[in-house]
Order: sequence, then C-alpha cells, then structure tokens
Amino acid sequence: MGLKEYAARRRFEETPEPGPALSHGGHPLLFVVQKHAARALHYDLRLELGGVLKSWAVPKGPSLDPGVRRLAVMVEDHPLAYRDFEGVIPEGNYGAGSVIIWDRGVYRHPLAGHGEESERLLLAGLQKGDLKFILEGEKLRGEFALVKIRSDEKSWLLLKKKDRDASREDVLRDNRSVVSDRTLEEVLETGASNRFHRKKAQQIRRHEAEESEEELPRSPMPHNVRPMLATQAREPFDHPDWLFEVKWDGYRALAEIRQGVVSLYSRNLLPLNEKFPPLVESLRRFSFDALLDGEIVVVDPQGRPDFELLQNYRQGGSGHLLYYVFDLLHFQGHDLTGLPLIRRKEFLKEVLPQTPRIRFSDHVLQDGVLFFRVARDKGLEGIMAKHLQSGYRFGERSSQWLKLTTRSTQEGVIAGFTPPRGGRRHFGTLVLGAYDGDDFVCIGHAGGGFEAKELEEIRDRLESLIQEQCPFTRQPAPRSPVTWVRPELVCEVGFHGWTADGIMRQPSFLRLREDKAPREVVREEDGKGGTP
Repeated sequence: MGLKEYAARRRFEETPEPGPALSHGGHPLLFVVQKHAARALHYDLRLELGGVLKSWAVPKGPSLDPGVRRLAVMVEDHPLAYRDFEGVIPEGNYGAGSVIIWDRGVYRHPLAGHGEESERLLLAGLQKGDLKFILEGEKLRGEFALVKIRSDEKSWLLLKKKDRDASREDVLRDNRSVVSDRTLEEVLETGASNRFHRKKAQQIRRHEAEESEEELPRSPMPHNVRPMLATQAREPFDHPDWLFEVKWDGYRALAEIRQGVVSLYSRNLLPLNEKFPPLVESLRRFSFDALLDGEIVVVDPQGRPDFELLQNYRQGGSGHLLYYVFDLLHFQGHDLTGLPLIRRKEFLKEVLPQTPRIRFSDHVLQDGVLFFRVARDKGLEGIMAKHLQSGYRFGERSSQWLKLTTRSTQEGVIAGFTPPRGGRRHFGTLVLGAYDGDDFVCIGHAGGGFEAKELEEIRDRLESLIQEQCPFTRQPAPRSPVTWVRPELVCEVGFHGWTADGIMRQPSFLRLREDKAPREVVREEDGKGGTP
C-alpha cells in the first residue's frame, strides 16, 4: 500500500500523529496493538513489514481463546514511528479520539527466528492471504494467524492457535497502556475539549461495558427484590481484600430501569416514584436497562447527608436530592450478581452516566481505619466494609458486608408506650423490640430525644395500632403500665451498649425509619463479628 493513503487522510498541522516517512527497522520485527476510541472503539493490530506497519482494525479486539475468531479489517499502512504514538487525535480529524498502546513487543514467523528469513516468510504469507506469526508481547503471546476472507479484499479473520499461551481468560479486561499505564479515558482527559471529552468518555464506557457483557449469564431482570444487608462490626480495620464506602444516611433504594420505565422502591418494597420524581426522571434518561442498588439522600449546602431534610423533602424541598449508586445487579439482560463486588463496581463506574442527581458511590481499598476516622471527623454516619470478592445475595444479611457506625445506633420496632409524666404530653417512653429468629423480644425503653412535634406525631400514628395483647414472645415486666400496639412502626435510637440480659443502656430516640420493615429489625450486637 505504501503511505500515500495514510498521508492523504491526515492534516499533520493539526494532529500529533507522526508524518508519513518511510524507514527501515532492523530485526527482530516489532508489533503494536493500539486501542483507539475513534468513531467506533476498536483495537488496531500493526505488524512491521517492508518498512511500514501493516495494519488491521479489530473491532472486538484480540483473544487468547483458540475457539474465538475475530474480524480484522485491513486498513492503510502506517509509518514505523506510529508504533510509539499514544495521545489524542483532535476533533475534526480522521480517527479523532484517544489512542493508547495496549500491547507491544516483537514477532516472527513460526518457522524462522528473528531475522531476514522470518520477514521473507511473513511477506509471502501476507501475499497469500494466510499470515502466521508468533507474538512476544506483554499481553499477547504465542502463535496467531490472519486469514483473508476470499469474498472481501479487506476482511480477514484473526485466530489464536492452540499452544501453551492459549487461554479462555479475557485478556481485554486489562484496559491500560503498557507504556503509560493510562486508560483511554485518562489519556482523553489530558488532551481534549470538555465537550469532546464527555462525548468520547461516554462512548468508551459504553463499549467497555459491552465487551464485558459477552461473558455474563443472560436472564430476565428480577422484579421487586430485597437488597443484600450488612452485619455490624466492632471496629474499623485495614485489609487488602476489602473495600470501604461511605455509609450514606438516607433511604436504601433499588431502581429497575426497563426501556425507560423506572421503578424505584425501598428495601421493604415500598414504591418511591411519587416521593422522589426528580430521581425517577433522571433514571428514565438512561440509555440502558439495569437494576441498581443505592441510597437516596438529601445533602445540605456543605454536602453532608441530612436525614431530616430527606424526610421532609416533599414538603420543604430544601437541600439537594441525590441517588448514590453503589452496586449494579443486572445490565442489558445479563445477571451480574455472581460477579465479584470489585468487578461489579468497576462495571458500574464504566456505564453510569454522571448526572446532577445520580452519583457513583466510590470507595477506597484496604485503608479502613483512616477512612473511618475521616468519616467520623466529617460528621458522617459511618462506613461500609465489603469483601472485594463478595457476590450479591438478594435479601440476605452477610458477614462479607459490614457496617461501622461513628455512633452506636439500633433500630427498634415500637411495641408499646407508657403514660406521660410531669409536663410531658402524649406518652412517656416507647417500648422497643427486635427479632431473635422467630421470637420478638424486648430490647428496652426510649424516653429521651423527642421534640414536642415528634411526641404528637408518633402518638397519633400509634393510635390505630393499639391492641390489648402484648406482642412480645415473652412478656417483660415493665415498671410502668404499657399500652401495647401492633409492631408495625420502626424507629432508630442511639444508645450506650447492652446489659447482660440484652437491654439497651440509655437509649435516646433519633428518628422514625419508614424505610425499614419491622421483620428486618434484629439486635445489632447479635450480628457482630470480629474484624477479618
């Protein structure tokens, strides 16, 4: 081909690509595979032959699996200097987008060493349309072949031969440059306009998600599922096999997106579409089907989650409403729950559009102690610790997910109330319970922490729940008369540890938890384990 076509397609006063200079390298011959976010994201295989780089665009990228055949479209020859090109081709130019050197090394013919005889045999194979070669790269190794499809002059098949380097491992999962250790998107950040960057970054994330889709099991998206739950941990810890996230102070929520139709609901399956329409509208604009797990929060002007603002959002509209997404469970017809958590989070980060209301809930690796300290200093509720390899189990409480709070809190199901004393109105204390297996047991009385408005509101809500029968499996011996209620309303309290018989010390009311189902409430101490 020569370099005329290469030169004719480019404006070298605008693009950083090398000029069309012919040169002759020595031996061994070199190869490069460049990952290129052009109009369509693809891989370019380039083999040094006859003083140029013979080039093929491989849309789905090379594979180490001998059972996989990849289409490779022959394109114009490139100059040898192109083997070192990594950067951004500017908007408006041929092939505009970012380029990384995904792999490189030397190569030869299977029947010759690194010398002139190898090049002669390679040129003959190219002419014949059956080019066999051995790659000695950092990612690609072993024997490959390019075989021309006879009905099309430019179409070839890229094949991996069966040898000791063959593997079913997805070599494309490593998406970084072997030269700079940057991804396509990181290269793009340093050399593109904001508009061009945003457009290309979205394209890259979508393509890399589609690459991963092929190996995932297909299944219908589940509907109305309960989320995976965490157990309480005693203290923060550092561990290389764990990641750490912010524990958001809001409503746990799952979002099902099906062809633009959104179903947003709480952990106990209460619908949230009408309560948070701005989030539903943002999710409706997604260009894919997915099942997301995250937390709905309202943040104050300093960016801190405020649960009171969240509870009153529909009435007051104060604060900034956000949906922090931390897990991706189903995507475009594929079940992701069997993947390791770290892979699901990487996948989520690739595909999740960054909108004003939908955010990716990021994480840190290994350094849980420092992360907890920072969360506490910033006044956050706590952190989550999750094992990198954990799968997702709907509705199960797992020891592979742990929660560490900056204050001791406990959810309680309101089982009754005592009469008010002194100047207080409406009620004195709330009698609280939790589930121990199938048993509903008393965990204490909360009498402090109420505002006057909360006393009235809670008493009004308990009125319709009043019953004569004690709801506990074993009736406690209260010090004051108790009006029993059906155990349907959940609250959260702060407290100072447990007594030997399982009663909270000095519990103080914090808030009602309408997003929690009564049957899910357990004594957190029961679930505590040591650090890994």
